[in-house]
Amino acid sequence: MCDSCDCGGHGEKVTFRKPGEVHGIPEQRSRTVRVEVDVLAKNEEISARNRAYFESNDILALNLVSSPGSGKTTILERTIRDMRGRTPMAVIEGDQQTLRDAERIGATGVEVVQVNTGAGCHLDGSMVHRAMHRLTLAPDSILFIENVGNLVCPAMFDLGEAAKVVIISVTEGEDKPQKYPQMFAAASLCLINKIDLLPHLDFDVGACREFAGQVNPKLEFIEISATTGEGMEGWYAWLNGRVGR
Repeated sequence: MCDSCDCGGHGEKVTFRKPGEVHGIPEQRSRTVRVEVDVLAKNEEISARNRAYFESNDILALNLVSSPGSGKTTILERTIRDMRGRTPMAVIEGDQQTLRDAERIGATGVEVVQVNTGAGCHLDGSMVHRAMHRLTLAPDSILFIENVGNLVCPAMFDLGEAAKVVIISVTEGEDKPQKYPQMFAAASLCLINKIDLLPHLDFDVGACREFAGQVNPKLEFIEISATTGEGMEGWYAWLNGRVGR
């Protein structure tokens, strides 16, 4: 089981170490636990059906992932308002509790379904499958899936999306890609948000991009401020270049 949720584990080899210990430490100084569950295999089966549906209907499904507080919902609000009239859009909102984010997105005028995961720390293919059939998804549209704020579990669970978009804000550490490499390795695009705050913070954008590039050399970057709008046109161009592919 994951320490932070009831997702059932990911079949990963988990090693417990104290600070200062290194790889190859004696067996008596470490404890390794192997968790074997068929969760991922079942998820892959459902997500493959989701992907087939999206592709057959020319729906660009994007899985937005980040730590809590990175600005995912604010980015979505601005994106929807700025792109309204250009491209049909819908949103699946993932949170452990409350309807707050869905209410914020609903105020923009697009269709939205809230998925509350309870103790779960991520969305899975089954949740998305049920949610997407409660939406009116038009051909050549974008489905934004705002995942639960977490940089660990969502990296492991395919939802049938065309791409994962990882969001990091400059209020976080630039070493996030090193700490959570699986998420950055799985993503196609990294949005670096809240750049309007850079004059007030000790955040090295170049170092962040370098760390992420070491994990995933193909990762694209767009620096934005969802508050001021700076850089958002680059994000919109990225989206428009993928709709209907």
